[in-house]
Amino acid sequence: LKTYYTHHAKEIEKAAESINSRLALVMKSGKYTLGYKSTLKTLRNGKSKLIIISSNCQPLRKSEIEYYAMLSGTGVHHFGGSNIDLGTACGKYFRVSALSITDPGDSDILGELEAAGEEEQ
Repeated sequence: LKTYYTHHAKEIEKAAESINSRLALVMKSGKYTLGYKSTLKTLRNGKSKLIIISSNCQPLRKSEIEYYAMLSGTGVHHFGGSNIDLGTACGKYFRVSALSITDPGDSDILGELEAAGEEEQ
């Protein structure tokens, strides 16, 4: 039973590293907006391809973003770390509670997260 938990923890860690590296590639080659307000703007305009929300985003904001994403048919990924971790993963020195990817660039983050979502179900 203990080996299962350590094995599962390693899988989660690999998935987090994978998302972080893909996110870094989006930051270099793609288009994105950081923050709650600009995320809602891209969702309302229908430009967003994927939304990433930090784990400690306020519940009301999180549900509002999820609602807009559901209306626009945009995928939502719940980032495993806090807003500090999400900011660091984006290569920024500030906190990021939500980000919207409008163009993934060279990254395959959209396909990766869809595949991960199908595996969970």
